Amino acid sequence: MLKKHFDKSKTEAGVDEAGRGCLAGPVYAAAVILPDNYSNTILNDSKKLSKKNRALLREEIEKEATAWAVASVDQTTIDQINIRNASYLAMHLAINKLQIKPELLLIDGNGFNPIKNIPHQCIIRGDSLYYSIAAASVLAKTYRDEFMEKIHNEFPVYQWNRNKGYGTRTHVEAIFKNGRSPYHRESFKINTQYKLDF
Repeated sequence: MLKKHFDKSKTEAGVDEAGRGCLAGPVYAAAVILPDNYSNTILNDSKKLSKKNRALLREEIEKEATAWAVASVDQTTIDQINIRNASYLAMHLAINKLQIKPELLLIDGNGFNPIKNIPHQCIIRGDSLYYSIAAASVLAKTYRDEFMEKIHNEFPVYQWNRNKGYGTRTHVEAIFKNGRSPYHRESFKINTQYKLDF
């Protein structure tokens, strides 16, 4: 069972991103505030869940959450400000879209750009520890996967419907054979050595 609260006296929002390590596509982030009594025996880090369970959980989270929001930062901005800052920007955008202002942010990972007047706590592997962060991870991943499946139809050669933009062998080989698409991150270096590192 995941933990319900880091600080029960505060309205907490769990925050997580998806797509940070991808070669193509945007980075997504989600922020979720759950009811105090929320619990779920399946909810966990989205990477540990089946696609079917992620879809079921997304529907439940959107229905049961006190507030939730999803935001993204595209590959052009990622190239301009780097993936770390783009991830933090996506998180900020999601947090700012929440209809309820949180009193504490639970951030998955070990870094974050502070938001004025909202304290935060970075938690390594937080999506495996806290309900709200796990819920955010599910929303971020499902929304990003949905986007990558949509743009797969524009450039099917890269098989984004399967790899979601991550650097799989088939994806990298397609880049070497066909070049980059407009959705690829130019700042992510791909060379012969990278191709041989699988």
